[in-house]
Amino acid sequence: MTSIFQSFTDEAPEIAALREQIRRFVAAEAPREKRIAWDKAQAWPRDAYAKLNALGLTGLTIAEEHGGAGQDIVAAVAVIEELTQAGPFFAGPFIHTAFYGGMNLSENGSPEQKAEYLPRLARGELFFAYGLSEPNVGGDLASVETRAELDGDTVVVNGAKRWCTGADWANVIYCLVRSGPPEDRYRNLSFVLIPTDTPGISMQDIEHSNLRYTKSQDVYFDDVRVPAANIVGGPAMWNRGWELLAGRALDVEKIEISACAYGIARAALEEAWQYAKERVQFGKPIAQHQAVRHKLVTAKTKLQACRHMLYHAAWLANEKRPCSVETSMAKLFIADTGVEIALACQQVMGAYALSDAYDMDRHVRDLLGMPIVGGSSDMQKNNLASLLRL
Repeated sequence: MTSIFQSFTDEAPEIAALREQIRRFVAAEAPREKRIAWDKAQAWPRDAYAKLNALGLTGLTIAEEHGGAGQDIVAAVAVIEELTQAGPFFAGPFIHTAFYGGMNLSENGSPEQKAEYLPRLARGELFFAYGLSEPNVGGDLASVETRAELDGDTVVVNGAKRWCTGADWANVIYCLVRSGPPEDRYRNLSFVLIPTDTPGISMQDIEHSNLRYTKSQDVYFDDVRVPAANIVGGPAMWNRGWELLAGRALDVEKIEISACAYGIARAALEEAWQYAKERVQFGKPIAQHQAVRHKLVTAKTKLQACRHMLYHAAWLANEKRPCSVETSMAKLFIADTGVEIALACQQVMGAYALSDAYDMDRHVRDLLGMPIVGGSSDMQKNNLASLLRL
C-alpha cells in the first residue's frame, strides 16, 4: 500500500506523467485569447474538449470492469488541478462526466445502471448535471419540494430545480426528489436519473459571475415520466436517498470542488508571482519590494497548506478510509483560503488585475464563489461540528 506521505508529496510517476500530458494539452489548446472569449461567451470549447476526451481521463473514476481506467481519486484530482490552469473551461465538463456521472453511479448505481451508463461515461460520451438545489431549498436538502410518485413501473416527477448547472447540454440530471410523506424528513427522499430530452422538462438560464464555463439553469418538471429502473440504486432504493447523500460519493464531491479551488488559486499565484518579477517600479522589480514579497510568500505558504489538505483527503477517499471530516475540512479551508490568496494576488497586480490583459480578474471571480458552491463554508462548519460530536 502506498504510504500517505508518498501519495501526496512524492507523486507517483504515472501521475507526474499524466500532469505533463495535460500541461501540454492546456498550452496548445487554451491560449489567453481563447480563455477570454470562452469567459465572455460563458461556454466551454466542444472541439478542444473532444481532443482532451481522447486521452481517456473520464475513466479515472470508473472500474476497469465497466470500461474505466480503474478508480483513482488522487489521479482524478490531479487532472482537475492541471485543467484549472486554463480556468474552469475543461475542468467543468470533465467533472460533469467523471464525478457527477462516473463517481455517483460507481458508488450508488444498480448493476443495470452501471452496465448502461458507466462504459459511456468512461468514454466521455455522457454528461450529468446535479438536480439538488431548489428555489426554496439550498443547503437543507432534506426539505426538497420536487415531488416524485410511483405510477406502476413509472416515476412521475413534478417541481423545479435551481442552479442545475449545465442542464442545457447535459444528457442526464441526477435529481433529488421527495418521494414520501413530508413529515418523514429523512425517509422520504430518492434520487432519480432523468434524461434531459424527456417530455415535460423546460429550462431557463441563470446568469452568474463565476465558473463561467457554462450557464446554470432553473429546470421545471411537469409530469415528467421515467422508468422506475431510473431510481438510483434501483427500485429497492426508493425513499432511501438520504443514505446516498451520506455516502462516499458526497465525500468525493467535496474533494472535487476543493480541487477546483486549489487549482485556480495556484494559477492566480503563479500569474502574480511572474508579474511581480517582471513589473518594474522605483527602479527594480516589485518582487524586490518587501510588501510584495511578504504577500506572495504568505500566499505561497497558504497554498502549500491547501495542497496537503486536498491530497490527504483524496488519498483517504482513494483508500476507502473514513474521510468525511477530512473532506469537509478541505472544502472549508481551501475555499476560504483560496479567496485570501486571490485577493492578495489581485493587490500585487493592481489595476492590471481588473482587466482582461491577465487572467486575474477571472481567477478572483471564480474563487470568490468557492465558499458558496458545493456546500458552503458555514455548512461545512455545521457538518464538522456534528461529525466531531461538538
